[in-house]
Amino acid sequence: MEVKKVVLAYSGGLDTSVIIDWLKKKYDCEVIAFSAELGQGEEDYESIKDRALKIGASKVYIEDLKEEFVSDYIIPAIKANAVYEGKYYLATALGRPLISKRLVAIAKAEGADAIAHGCTGKGNDQVRIEASAYALMPEVKIIAPVRTWEMKSRQEEIEYAKTNNIPISVTKEKIYSIDVNIWGRAIECGVLEDPAIEPPEDIYDLTASIDNAPDKAEYIELEFVKGVPVALNGKKSKLLDIINSLNDIGGKHGIGRLDMIENRLVGIKSREIYEAPAAEIIMKAHKELETLTLDRETLHYKEDVSRRYSELVYYGLWFSPLREALQAFVDETQKNVTGTVRIKLHKGSATCVGRTSEKSLYNYSLATYDPEDKFEHQDSEGFIKIWSLPLKVVAGVKKDE
Repeated sequence: MEVKKVVLAYSGGLDTSVIIDWLKKKYDCEVIAFSAELGQGEEDYESIKDRALKIGASKVYIEDLKEEFVSDYIIPAIKANAVYEGKYYLATALGRPLISKRLVAIAKAEGADAIAHGCTGKGNDQVRIEASAYALMPEVKIIAPVRTWEMKSRQEEIEYAKTNNIPISVTKEKIYSIDVNIWGRAIECGVLEDPAIEPPEDIYDLTASIDNAPDKAEYIELEFVKGVPVALNGKKSKLLDIINSLNDIGGKHGIGRLDMIENRLVGIKSREIYEAPAAEIIMKAHKELETLTLDRETLHYKEDVSRRYSELVYYGLWFSPLREALQAFVDETQKNVTGTVRIKLHKGSATCVGRTSEKSLYNYSLATYDPEDKFEHQDSEGFIKIWSLPLKVVAGVKKDE
């Protein structure tokens, strides 16, 4: 493949730092680095820019995409209750299509021949970035050095970096792979690859341990309008600010620690550790509000849609026609998902303890067993006979066998 100019998704970490040098030597090409700010916390982007330029990048794009990430990716995921395999809130998976979208846009603007990334050959992110890029720019060339270069381990990459004077921030003693954005934090590698070992406490950054969490519970109220959080404890705020606040509040109480054996798209199982305080609180509150405002058939069907939607996001098919079609269904279901949910935070658990809505389908006079009961009990006899009729017919046939 002949390449003169490449746009690299650059995190500033070990893989992508080595990749800048490797691309220049392999293809004798110009490398443009792109870093996306998706809410990684106290990331020093000036340092990242300086590092990329020092290694050999000709230009560095640093873009703050937090608002777009929230409005175009996190909000749709909240509405859809997008949780992969019942645990993973898809933080990394939601960020990749946005990163890919910007990679393609920069490549077009710069007249680049290709885009590149630092994903491994057995991970999910390679699929998410490349599938998204092909959906947006079918003719794009993609280079994935970690899939093809001679280095077979992170230890070898560290040695390459030292040999070629590439500044890095990892060591052989503490060698975790970490990805962070506003919606969550993912940790893997090292001792975590043994699913029998309890994760060491030093891998966590957003959440307190249960032992160190406050003994006293804290109550919060989260208000939604049409499926979107709009206020925390009565204070109207942008969702970005609500997420940041809930990451702090929930993290203090140890909310959102997740340890799972996950089924990757490429067919292997992997042990993944996640921290997602805000995501866990918001998703639980949203689902509770839906139980109050969606009719039974829509609520049950949406559970199936949510599972499929989550798989599509996890599998890198954000820009697929099916995900967009499912989004249209999801958005329709959210018209009456408006109200307030009260959540109790205590020692790692976020528990709904109350929910209210002007769009509530809960009817006290039908639900109560008190004297105010308006339910027509005698109607149930005829209903049960008709409902059970197919069972009676089948039973009659079996009787004759």
